[in-house]
Amino acid sequence: MRATFFLSAIVIIIVAIAGAPGSLFASRIDELREKINQKNADIATLEKEIAEYEKKIRETGEQANTLANAIKGLDITRQKLESDIRVTSSRIESTNLNIERLGIDIGDKESGIAFNRKVLGEGIRSLEELDSESFVEVLISHDTFSDFWGSIDDLHMLQAEIELNLETLKERKTALVATKNEAEGFKKNLVTLQWEYRDRKKVADIARTTQNQLLSETKNKQSNYEKLLAEKKERKALFELEMRDAEAELKEALNPSLIPSAREGVLSWPLKNVIITQYFGNTEFATKNPSIYSGHGHNGIDLGAPIGTAILSAREGTIKGSGDTDAVCPNASYGKWIFVEHDNGLSTLYAHLSFIKGETGATVARGDIIGYTGNTGYSTGPHLHFTVFATDAVAIGELKSKICGASTYKIPLLTKTGGYLNPLSYLPGL
Repeated sequence: MRATFFLSAIVIIIVAIAGAPGSLFASRIDELREKINQKNADIATLEKEIAEYEKKIRETGEQANTLANAIKGLDITRQKLESDIRVTSSRIESTNLNIERLGIDIGDKESGIAFNRKVLGEGIRSLEELDSESFVEVLISHDTFSDFWGSIDDLHMLQAEIELNLETLKERKTALVATKNEAEGFKKNLVTLQWEYRDRKKVADIARTTQNQLLSETKNKQSNYEKLLAEKKERKALFELEMRDAEAELKEALNPSLIPSAREGVLSWPLKNVIITQYFGNTEFATKNPSIYSGHGHNGIDLGAPIGTAILSAREGTIKGSGDTDAVCPNASYGKWIFVEHDNGLSTLYAHLSFIKGETGATVARGDIIGYTGNTGYSTGPHLHFTVFATDAVAIGELKSKICGASTYKIPLLTKTGGYLNPLSYLPGL
């Protein structure tokens, strides 16, 4: 009789360890995994398509600077942006499927834990009932000493199974926490993707407007396009001259102790794929075009990227301002820009954007999307202009200009000499 009781208790514990509820959801999880794999395959196909568009955009940019090539580049850019929208949409769908899959998995694990606790409790209560009996009562309830010692062995086995069950319960709870954390990660990613989807649609609208504006300004004639380019170059040169004149009045020098020492990784690259098209200082382009930089060299680096490429904050910090110089004087300066002050004595400027995402006063983490690349301001092709300042030597201010009817720019301006820093002194090596 008691052997049967021990056997029943042990069976209860083993069943608890097995945790039956999981099989109820297996078919739905398998179905979701199949859909996720298909969606990921679609994403991979779209990413190859986008890479091909980016290659064509680079090739077009390397060709002669003609109106036909400019229109061709904008056509390819528009197609690329439409693919960007589709791939973002597919990522949203894949993320939703993963959230559903993990939700089922969480429910399964919670059911298993509840079932496990219930059966384990029954086993422990049975064990407590046995322990409440006196040694003599247990002894006289057996016909022989052999039966008695057998029941003792069964008791030890039951205790071992309970310990094993407790360990299994702990493992299931740990797995549940991990699954919940994974689900939370997907939910955060979903919010980011939903915002990115809206942003990319705005960038695509801007690209279409830009193309229509170019056709309107040139009336589809190469001569008009060449005239437009000449005007842009002249405005850029005059803007640089006026800014350098203002900087020439600076008397106080930067205190070097307020900036970090040069080392890799202080800042992160503001683009995922890095192609440097112009370096800092007196580059070959700056030397060959002294009028554009007033003979003072390039105050940042240029990174080639198609319109609509996500721009990432180079480090955690606060957005101190943004603006659009084209609204004051088209084609002369930074175009759409955003300025971030960091926690280490450095500040960064991101210019020629198509779309500004971050708002002034907002806190950003390293790698957060703060805008998208474009071709605004004075730009010979889509790229990101990236400047690193010493925070102590820069402020967002106003620069009066005579280029566009005594207009006033709002842009980051030096307040002390030596405020422009070489970005490559702080970025990771390539």
